Amino acid sequence: MSEMVIRNFEQADMPALGEFYNAVTSSGQAIFWWVGEEANWVNVFCAFEGKQMVAKGQVEVFNIIPEANAPECKHKLFINLKAAPGREEDTALLDGVYSLLLARACEMKITLPDSHSTLLCVGNYAAETGYHRYFQERGYRPLHNLYSMERDLSEPIAEQALAEGLNCIHWSMETREEQDLYLKLESEVWPDAPLGVERLAEYREHPLWTAMIARDAAGTVVGSVMVWQEDEGGVIEDVFVREAWRRRGIASFLLAEALKYLQGHGLGTASLVARTDNDSALTLYTSAGFQTASEEARYYVELK
Repeated sequence: MSEMVIRNFEQADMPALGEFYNAVTSSGQAIFWWVGEEANWVNVFCAFEGKQMVAKGQVEVFNIIPEANAPECKHKLFINLKAAPGREEDTALLDGVYSLLLARACEMKITLPDSHSTLLCVGNYAAETGYHRYFQERGYRPLHNLYSMERDLSEPIAEQALAEGLNCIHWSMETREEQDLYLKLESEVWPDAPLGVERLAEYREHPLWTAMIARDAAGTVVGSVMVWQEDEGGVIEDVFVREAWRRRGIASFLLAEALKYLQGHGLGTASLVARTDNDSALTLYTSAGFQTASEEARYYVELK
């Protein structure tokens, strides 16, 4: 057997990565992150036996909590760790990659504002029981579960009326001032998981990206939804209504508008993600025709 080498990902590893990806995802029951641009490869670690990639892990900043948010909110880093089929229980292999991920996560933590503590999180499909066990044995505790939900856009979309005194527009957020305003509103609704500048920029790069916002007569944003295209389907993200304007059907209207937008661009499906314990959101999405496609279980430890 060839001696194992664990190192950062390099350009020459692309063929091995492709083979590894195909092997790991062949069952359809694996959450696998792509390596991204070269600037991100410092956060990607691969294990090789000879020329064969046998494990891969990477870490990224997921949420940065603004200093003004409540002290109980936490910055979040996420890791993704996968071994070749048949090696999921190879603790020595996983530990070799995980130790480098943990060290890199600690380096990244230092760059975050010290106003809030930091969680290191991991998510895998509910069926990936071996990985759940691996991280639980290393002190990880349940964070929450998520449903990935899908909707067939060939099905009719029910018309929804917007409450009197409100109007809906597309918001391109072309200026930094507009983006900062959106992020402030979004952080108001999701104080423990704000989107952040980098992730908003990432979303805006997708084909067909747009934000649809509901406003009152004074121009105050009361609700929003973002949509874009990925592959042959559409993605719906960040559906929110500010607290003072809830229970007026605004979320139902914005969701229907998002579905019609994606349908109008010839896409076949729409997908979104919702926490399994968010009953009001699940009721909304189910009533709009979404069905559960998969479940992800997330775990965390606090980085000291």
